[in-house]
Amino acid sequence: MAHEALSAPVARNRNVGLILLLVAVGMVGAAYAAVPLYQLFCQATGYGGTTRVASGNVHGVIDRKMTVRFDSNIDASLPWRVTPAKPVDDRIGSVETVVFTAQNLSNQTVTGQAVFNVTPELSGQYFNKIECFCFTEQTLKPGESVQMPVTFFVDPDIDKDSDLKTLHDITLSYTFYAVKNKGT
Repeated sequence: MAHEALSAPVARNRNVGLILLLVAVGMVGAAYAAVPLYQLFCQATGYGGTTRVASGNVHGVIDRKMTVRFDSNIDASLPWRVTPAKPVDDRIGSVETVVFTAQNLSNQTVTGQAVFNVTPELSGQYFNKIECFCFTEQTLKPGESVQMPVTFFVDPDIDKDSDLKTLHDITLSYTFYAVKNKGT
């Protein structure tokens, strides 16, 4: 009987230990899954200025105009010069293609990639990219230049959003960074 009395607390402690181990493993798994899940959430909702990916505009074009401006920033580790596209001023829903130009200023082959956001953040859910250089890595040889197109449209549903009724300008901004262990 004394042996049974001692084994009950031991069994409880083992169960608590097992539960705590499972919680710890679950937390590690959630930490690894957080970034891709957050990216999926942002792409689906436009949260945080994340744009949507589309194959084309099915909602048509409306009379309201929107100016889309373009910006580029380059991380210090990437020896490139990037010239953003000129602003576009057109009717909402019009499919537009603009071109960024990148040049490798170094004497080595360098691979870079861009991340993007849209401001104001609320407009991200209405900004749709059909084609974008940000979906792939770009490798440039020494002194090489490349034109990088972006095909996009602003969804006409933006006109139904009362928070964005007075919005006339959207900025699509890219930050370019070097891809580690690539290019040389």
